[in-house]
Amino acid sequence: MDTKKTPDPTDPTEDKATATTPAEARTENTGSDTLEPADKAVAEPLDGSTAPETSDDDLEEEFAAEDEEAGQVGGVASAASAIVAAGLSVVALSGSWVSRVVAERQNLVNQLDLSQTADTNAKIAALYSAPWHATALVNGVLSALALLLALFVLARPAFGVPGRTLPTWIRSVAWAAIALGALGVLLFTLMYFDLLLPAPTSAV
Repeated sequence: MDTKKTPDPTDPTEDKATATTPAEARTENTGSDTLEPADKAVAEPLDGSTAPETSDDDLEEEFAAEDEEAGQVGGVASAASAIVAAGLSVVALSGSWVSRVVAERQNLVNQLDLSQTADTNAKIAALYSAPWHATALVNGVLSALALLLALFVLARPAFGVPGRTLPTWIRSVAWAAIALGALGVLLFTLMYFDLLLPAPTSAV
């Protein structure tokens, strides 16, 4: 007697256990895991950043900027010296506080030394001419200092690295100081020796 049980086509449990779909069959044949091609893997930096790209034009611009900066002597010393020279020349022409103090002191000293019997011309020379000469002397010294300082600023690149020049604005300020300083030296020299605006004299 054959005891082997034949499957019942009407039993739903047996259909679920034995039935397989075409998609499942293909999955079993090919495998469920897929490998990515090696050429698709892209190496990226660990920090997630990308390396900056520097072109030849950027390098040339950087080198040109460095050369331009190196060609300018400038600096704080030259700029400050030019400004001080221009300031001294302006102060000398307009009259400094030092020159006024020196003139008043000279006037006081001459008043103390002046005798009561001095004539009018002696009084004019002691009370007016001498203070004016003291003012011209002090302002002339300031003008000379401004002139020398401005000349030093312009001559400094000649003793440095060849090919280097001062910035335009420093040269302009230095030339202005030279012009004002030379004018002050000329005017105050003429005033000191009574060649310009001499003190009046009395006919008595």
